[in-house]
Amino acid sequence: MEQESNLSPGVLPATPLTLDGSYLLHQMFRVRWVPWRGLGAADQRSVLDEATAMFGGMEDNKQESTGLFSMLGHKGDLMVVHFRKALDALNHAELEIAHLKLFEFLEPATSYLSVVELGLYEASVRLYAEWTTKGLQPGSADWNREVETELAKQRQAAAPRLWPEIPQRRYLCFYPMNKFRGEAKNWYSEPILQRQRMMREHGMIGRHYAGRVTQIISGSIGFDDWEWGVDLFADDPLVFKKLVYEMRFDEASAVYGLFGTFYVGLRFPVTQLSRLFEGKAPNFG
Repeated sequence: MEQESNLSPGVLPATPLTLDGSYLLHQMFRVRWVPWRGLGAADQRSVLDEATAMFGGMEDNKQESTGLFSMLGHKGDLMVVHFRKALDALNHAELEIAHLKLFEFLEPATSYLSVVELGLYEASVRLYAEWTTKGLQPGSADWNREVETELAKQRQAAAPRLWPEIPQRRYLCFYPMNKFRGEAKNWYSEPILQRQRMMREHGMIGRHYAGRVTQIISGSIGFDDWEWGVDLFADDPLVFKKLVYEMRFDEASAVYGLFGTFYVGLRFPVTQLSRLFEGKAPNFG
């Protein structure tokens, strides 16, 4: 484990380094069941065949994948999750769906835009201390050159996590979150060494669930209404409750965590799309 620097917190830059990867778009839809049921069987089949072909092409692209999820609760019926290497590609996917005949029977409920983000608190504190000791000034050409060199190395090492496939697990829990910015307690006014410590402790809880849940954190500052999006993928949905509940008790969440709406869905292959519109829970395999 990396050791904390002996330097005064005020010496170190406040903003940690981050790595950014795939762009994500979550689309939540409600099915307009009344007009859908009023459509004849042949027309329903035609509409679903077109949608299945288009979603099938998206599903087959493992490098820039799309996943379909049957949602639980009143917040929606269908969640479509896209991972793409460029923002333009997300826009293309969104427009392709909008031009489907099926879109006439879908009502957008909400959406969320973000980008896969890996926070580098530990490395940032270590490197900031090292560069400051060398006499480099934050924001100088030499400092920025060191930053870019380090980020290039980190990107190469973390490539599988930056450009992931959508995990092949049955259940998804997605929610957005913020760090608290209040008068008495404000995450962004805490020294970087304190935030490093809290994020280390926060991350240790997640490690207890390794193998049971796959977590993908995405940054949405400047992209959407919250600061981060969290995707949890698991084969046992109770893991979501246990993990999120346990994290409530660590300092980073108990004092500074603000949580948005939670969305839960069941993953299904595109070949099962017709079952959803028949009013049946799609199978996973």
